[in-house]
Amino acid sequence: MSTFKANLVSPEKLLFSDEVDQVDLPGLEGDFGVLAGHTPIVAALRPGIVVIKTADALQRFVVLGGLAEFSSEELTVLADTASPVEEFDLADLTARIDQMQDNLAKISIGDELDRAIEQLDHYKAVHRSLTPTTAF
Repeated sequence: MSTFKANLVSPEKLLFSDEVDQVDLPGLEGDFGVLAGHTPIVAALRPGIVVIKTADALQRFVVLGGLAEFSSEELTVLADTASPVEEFDLADLTARIDQMQDNLAKISIGDELDRAIEQLDHYKAVHRSLTPTTAF
C-alpha cells in the first residue's frame, strides 16, 4: 500500500508526524478517509475522532474542530484542540456539554441557536464514542 506524510498539529504542539497508510477525519459534511493519491482537498473539521493508520499501528486523537488540507502527497490537520484519546479529559468535555446546554436557553431562536445546538450535538457524539458501554 502507498503511504503519504501526515501531520496533526494543535495550538500547543505537534501531536503526530509520520508516513501513514490512511487517515479518517470528522469533516463538517461527514466523515471521510484520505489515502495516498487523494484529490487535493481543504476541509473544515467538526469535533470528532481522527484515526491514523500506519502499517503497524492505529492511533486515535480527539479533535474539537479545525482544518485539514491534503496536497502534494501530504496531509496537514490543524486542530483547534487535539489530544490522544488515552489522554483526553472526558470530565472537562462533560462540563463543557453541561455549560453549553445551560447556555441554550439564553440564545434567541435563529441561526445562532441552530449553530449552538449543532455544536452541542457534535460534543455529545464525541462523548458517546469515548464512553464505555455495557451490554445487558
